[in-house]
Amino acid sequence: MVQLIVGEKGKGKTKHLLDKVNSEVKTIPGNIVYLDKSTKHMYELNNKVRLIDVSQYMIENDAEFLGFVSGIISQDHDLQQMYFDSFLKIAKLEGKDISAVIEKLDKMSQKFKVDFVLSISMNEKDLPEGLKSEILISL
Repeated sequence: MVQLIVGEKGKGKTKHLLDKVNSEVKTIPGNIVYLDKSTKHMYELNNKVRLIDVSQYMIENDAEFLGFVSGIISQDHDLQQMYFDSFLKIAKLEGKDISAVIEKLDKMSQKFKVDFVLSISMNEKDLPEGLKSEILISL
């Protein structure tokens, strides 16, 4: 399953994402990974959540990002959830159509039983129509 937290920059998406991950870590039996553009939120995350600073890995486009995510999934058979803060930035999708990447994430979710929660700096009205059903929170 892919869920979206959408809203303009500065609306509080990260706080909702952090609240969700910190409450989920108490209830799910598997592992959680949190991808971000920096380590800024390291101390706001439960220490059982693995934080990965994507900026350290020289990802240049969305295909490399999907490969990176696939690599994380392949290394952790107990992985249950992944959270992507600043999704457009870390996936190199700023100003681009995000539909194909989210569709691929959805296929990966089904195949490997990993849920994805994405924070996207975009208004709900600007999202592609096919993605609006995936919205968890719109700010």
